[in-house]
Amino acid sequence: MAIATKGYAAQDNQSALASWNFERRDLGNHDVQLDILYCGVCHSDLHQIKDEWGPGIFPMVPGHEIVGKVSAVGSHVKKYKAGDLVGVGCLVDSCRTCENCSEGLEQFCTNGHSQTYNGLEQDKKTPTYGGYSNLIVVHEDFVLRVSEKLPLAGVAPLLCAGITTYSPLRHWKVGKGHKVAVLGLGGLGHMAVKFAVSFGAEVTMLSTSPSKEADAKRLGAHKFVLTSDANQLNEVRNYFDFIIDTVSAPHDYNTFLNLLKTNGTQICVGAPPTPAEIMGFNLILNRRSLAGSLIGGLPETQEMLDYCAEHNIVSDIELIDMKDIHAAYDRMLKGDVKYRFVIDMATL
Repeated sequence: MAIATKGYAAQDNQSALASWNFERRDLGNHDVQLDILYCGVCHSDLHQIKDEWGPGIFPMVPGHEIVGKVSAVGSHVKKYKAGDLVGVGCLVDSCRTCENCSEGLEQFCTNGHSQTYNGLEQDKKTPTYGGYSNLIVVHEDFVLRVSEKLPLAGVAPLLCAGITTYSPLRHWKVGKGHKVAVLGLGGLGHMAVKFAVSFGAEVTMLSTSPSKEADAKRLGAHKFVLTSDANQLNEVRNYFDFIIDTVSAPHDYNTFLNLLKTNGTQICVGAPPTPAEIMGFNLILNRRSLAGSLIGGLPETQEMLDYCAEHNIVSDIELIDMKDIHAAYDRMLKGDVKYRFVIDMATL
């Protein structure tokens, strides 16, 4: 038995998203079925339906910032019951046995994890379909518990934008005494500001838009640097311990490497679609590092959700109807959203 499901899909890399009926697998012994209440809209949704990161698997149902309510559980499920509030992020499975998986780093599964959409289940044959749909079936180990304390629509983007910025800040142990810059104030950037401030760092927003200064300060940033102003950039040369680079458009990494002090690290969480050119001396002269980070594993994602519940942290969102997804994509490309669109799945 398969479960009839309603979603929004792109049939190929040229077509608009539109209503599409498909089937989810029936509940296995360890599966959780959830009715999706809200799904965040991530820039990567647009990259993937347009094949900007390589050939996609079509039809494609995007969406990996999912919150909902458990509607059914498999016979062996211990962690969840009907009615529980839960989330599903960027992963729905992994091999479970490799070195990384055994350390709770499923995002780096050496045998290939299963993305929530535009991926394959662990049988390496069955396509995965994401959260622009009314329900989803996921193994209980890849379902996350969500607190009732927080507004659910604002929790949805934590499953990608939240963990993508929380994870590197925790990995590099960012906190009191550190000077942190956040490059780009969008879905990722606004979460990076909230977390870095919450962890006790001095936070500076680096942006090309003077209009973002007031908002950066509202979110908790202590300083603002306009990156198109050479004088302002010069004032923060050799200044930062860390730069969280959230920009997914092509940009010059060298400009920002020079803002790092000795042993500083620029951490890329945005993924531009074109290769970058790095001047070796910008790394060598001050023993600087250019690093990357990809979401987080399941244990760390749960830790992040619990931290957010304890410290009242959610994403700043704009709620939209499913039919308005393409208008939202157009606005997202212009940076015209504060700071994450979330689809009210009741409108599907």
